[in-house]
Amino acid sequence: MTTFEPARPAAPRAREVQASVLAAFQLVEDAHYYLGTGRKPRRSRARVVAERAVADRKLARDLRAG
Repeated sequence: MTTFEPARPAAPRAREVQASVLAAFQLVEDAHYYLGTGRKPRRSRARVVAERAVADRKLARDLRAG
């Protein structure tokens, strides 16, 4: 071994690193699922926003009437 070659670890740890990376990706995917920030088509997002606006207006109208 020359001084230009990096020292190799005593035991390979590739599986531990791979497992933690996969776990991190899974956590992100779970967060997207639970928080509702998953990737959806633009048209679908626009429909959800419009439905929320209609529901909010209806609730406001019902509260004023009551």
